Parts: sequence; C-alpha cells; structure tokens
Amino acid sequence: MAETVQTLGDSTFRRIKAMILDGTLEPGTRLREKPFAERLGVSRTPVREAIGQLISEGLATRSEGGAPVVSSVSLSDIMEILHARSLLECEAARKAAVSGRSTDALAALRTQTEAFLAVPKPDSDTHSRLDAQLHLEIARMAGSKLLSELIEGLKVKTQMFDQGSIPDRTRPGCREHLTIIDAIISGDADAAAAAMKLHLANVREAIISHIYHPF
Repeated sequence: MAETVQTLGDSTFRRIKAMILDGTLEPGTRLREKPFAERLGVSRTPVREAIGQLISEGLATRSEGGAPVVSSVSLSDIMEILHARSLLECEAARKAAVSGRSTDALAALRTQTEAFLAVPKPDSDTHSRLDAQLHLEIARMAGSKLLSELIEGLKVKTQMFDQGSIPDRTRPGCREHLTIIDAIISGDADAAAAAMKLHLANVREAIISHIYHPF
C-alpha cells in the first residue's frame, strides 16, 4: 500500500510540476489539497506529498499565512541563477568533451535539433523539451551526480521564469546548441566551455531585453 501511495505521490508531483513549468499554474497560485485531488483524480495524501516535494525543490513556497503557493522568480533571482548555471555548465561542457563517454544520446539530440530547425514554425514546447534534454545530457556526460542535480534544479528555475515567453531565442538557441554539441563530440574542451558560456550569456541578454522591451 505504501508503495502505491508513493507512486501516486511521484506521479502527482510530476503532473503539478508540469503545470507550473508550462504556465498553467501562475506564480502565487495557491496549492489547495482538495481541489487538486479532485482535479487529478487522486486522494489528498499524494497531493500533500507532491506539494512537499514542490516546496523542497523551490517550485512552491509557504505564504505568510502558511498556505503553499507557486513560487515566483524575480529578475534578480534569474540573473543569479544564470550566473550559477554558467559556472556549473561551462565546467560540465568541458568535462563532457574530455570524458570519452558514449555520445549516442548527444548525436541523437543533434539530429533532432537539426530537424527542428528545418520546420517553418518550430513548436515552443518541443524546443523547451530538447533544450532540457541537451543540458541534462551534457551534465550527465560530465560524470558527476551532484553536478547533474545542481544543473537540473537551476534549469527548472530558469523554465519557471521563461515559460516559453522569449520566442526570439528559439532558432538562435538551437544553433548555439549545435555548436556546443559539435565541440563536445570533437573533444574540444575549451570550445565546448566557450560555446556554453556564450549560449547562457545570450539567454541572459534575451531575458533582460524581454523584460524591458516586451513587444
């Protein structure tokens, strides 16, 4: 029975997390157990567990009254997150390039990215998924579980801020991804780190531009 509840808790967590990341649940949305249990067709126990996990990952927080709400990410927060990501992911790209690990998954992501760029109107959800897969695959190739966990957590918080609202980054971001992938596959650690640094710097500039020039 405990295993079933835990499985439901994990599933419920993933479903609510997806709603946060795609913008269905906006920052400040109150996470009430009963309405979400009814909405997702589960009991209140897995919802309670899911909310606890969301809080532990920073996707939700407690309001002054103690009620759990969807977290918000400020511009200051995202700048700090992107700075940390640059430090960690440049190192991950460098390690991935010299790791000698299998690049089958990376090569597959390259093929998918090229195919994505060939589409006249690329889908933002597909782009977001490819983006997440690439950054996490590079972290995995670096060979450090801690590094992978840190990068994944920071990547999620970047998604919370973006939520597909910066469309101008879609094609440039994919081309930057291809440069990163090619440097890693060729084993050029310096080029891989430099390409990752440029990519994240461009993400930072796009976010700032979007904030001050939204139209």
